[in-house]
Amino acid sequence: MQGLAQQVVIVTGGAQGIGRGIVSYLLDREVSVVIADKDAEAGRDCLAELSSPERLLFMETDVTDESSVKSCIAAAVNRFQRINALVNNAGIADPGRTPIEETSLARWQQIIGTNLTGSFLLAKYAVPHLRLAHGNIINIASTRALQSEAHTEAYSASKGGLMALTHALAVSLGPAIRVNCISPGWIEVGEWQKKKSRRTPALSAQDHTQHPAGRVGTPHDVAAMVAFLISGEAGFITGQNFVIDGGMTRKMIYAE
Repeated sequence: MQGLAQQVVIVTGGAQGIGRGIVSYLLDREVSVVIADKDAEAGRDCLAELSSPERLLFMETDVTDESSVKSCIAAAVNRFQRINALVNNAGIADPGRTPIEETSLARWQQIIGTNLTGSFLLAKYAVPHLRLAHGNIINIASTRALQSEAHTEAYSASKGGLMALTHALAVSLGPAIRVNCISPGWIEVGEWQKKKSRRTPALSAQDHTQHPAGRVGTPHDVAAMVAFLISGEAGFITGQNFVIDGGMTRKMIYAE
């Protein structure tokens, strides 16, 4: 893609899941990547297993901690001399789907702090460098910003806030920096975890066929959109949200 090779990109939460898929995809396209992730074990696996280690830096980073974020940005610039793009992918969910009356304030703040405030902090400290590079910010939200399952209030709120942060930043930072958002649906990440947690997906035919696209998504489906949005070919696109869900948010589902 035009203007993709030789870029320097920070990917938060890049050591596992969708983030690792993005890192792998970009490395294969001659991009230098900084993985900012809290899980040091997963980071070591990435350094050992991914291609082009000379273009890869792992920084153990807590996106909710301002000093940790500042250290990550400084290390990225020290290693690669610039930052061309920031991918705010780090996030946590509530797999137990806790009812709101049972959700503690601490848990609410943990999810909002990681998914939304963390993206604010990374953007805050990356913006001076991105402005010099006429770069990009890509926020990874979720289809939960658009529709909900029961008992996902904190997660949905954080992703809805991330979508709003996207268009706010696009207006504030343009034209020097473009800012866009990607909202994935069901993306199977079992094979993209750290080594000890890796598993082969156990997907049924129904899992695939319920999607209008005919299959469950993969991290590379998201990564391909990231690569396009940070390339020169997307120069007229900013402030937008791109849903990558195999068509599920366009499908009406009724109990039969």
